[in-house]
Amino acid sequence: MGTVERQPGEEGGVFESTMCKEKTENAVEAQPDYSPLSWRGYFDQMEDVVVGAADSSDSFRVYKAGTGGPVLVLLHGGGHSALSWAVCTTAISSRVSCRVLAMDLRGHGATQVQCDDFSTQTMSRDVANVVQACYGETPPPMVLIGHGVGGAIAVHAASSMLLPTIVGLVAIDVVEGSAMEVLHSIQNFLRGRPKSFKSMVHAIEWSVKSGQIQNLESARVSVVGQIKKCEVDKDVLLEPASLVVDVAVEGNEEFHEQHQLNDKENTTPERSISDNQSVYNWRIDLSKAEKYWDGWFRGTSNLFLSCNLPKLLLLAGVDRLDRDLTIAQMQGKFMMQLLPPCGHAVQEDHPDKVADAITSFLLRHKFAESREDNQSSPLPFTQ
Repeated sequence: MGTVERQPGEEGGVFESTMCKEKTENAVEAQPDYSPLSWRGYFDQMEDVVVGAADSSDSFRVYKAGTGGPVLVLLHGGGHSALSWAVCTTAISSRVSCRVLAMDLRGHGATQVQCDDFSTQTMSRDVANVVQACYGETPPPMVLIGHGVGGAIAVHAASSMLLPTIVGLVAIDVVEGSAMEVLHSIQNFLRGRPKSFKSMVHAIEWSVKSGQIQNLESARVSVVGQIKKCEVDKDVLLEPASLVVDVAVEGNEEFHEQHQLNDKENTTPERSISDNQSVYNWRIDLSKAEKYWDGWFRGTSNLFLSCNLPKLLLLAGVDRLDRDLTIAQMQGKFMMQLLPPCGHAVQEDHPDKVADAITSFLLRHKFAESREDNQSSPLPFTQ
């Protein structure tokens, strides 16, 4: 198990505002900074947790923060990584005393597994195995918090009682009815997005400008976990249907001078391509996991309601509730919090609002203690 710790005084990925430069006579508005940020600005440790037998072991990338209080197990959505929780982790940790364990799910981020089994049973077991490897047979009290596919995995793990010390469950923007309705359009979305990018900066810019992630700071740290640098053979690049055609190049005028120079070199119609040309591809091809999509969400509403735990459902709109959840919510069977309008990446678009809702949930059930310097105000729940 390899561990990397943030060093004292290390700035890491501290976000610097780019709203505008200091006003002068010839002042101009500062351009957005799309450069990547390090995980070190948000988590204390990064580890590769090895589980399974020596000849068939899997390695899961995890990020940790905090030293006391309950453990919040954070599970990301499909195609994302644990880094999608980075900004939200900082926000939660500033409000309550807790520990955070955010993991890259099977096939995502820097996690490496022997087989591509994306069933809910296998992925739920992955969560339990990682928790046991990190905290032993008797882990501290835990709250499972999942977004999208991660929310479905959290529900399955909780209902299967795979974690003996789980005390609460939070599902973010995962509703069986609405999810099942849009499954047919996911392939179209995947085909419509860029296949690769010229640089990490271009990938971050696309994520923000396309609206996939509406929070620039979060995009700068989380996109790093979604794409990877690939060396592409010269001959492959020179083929008519090469990857270069799919590379996203947007808003070159908005990049720093160095990137502008690179753009001029890379967008020349008859450019010469050197050996070992680099492009950045998506870390996971979600289209190949299509046979698992239905199983991720089917039955999750009833499973969520059947979990005999304090439960919180965070949604970006009440219209996303399906029939079963609407009835149960009216009967007061779980807590619900509506968040401001945003995209699917809820905890990235509005990390402070999500942190406020989770904090209120933790304090209401006395799972965690408020920090003395916490200035946030609790949000009202809908019951």
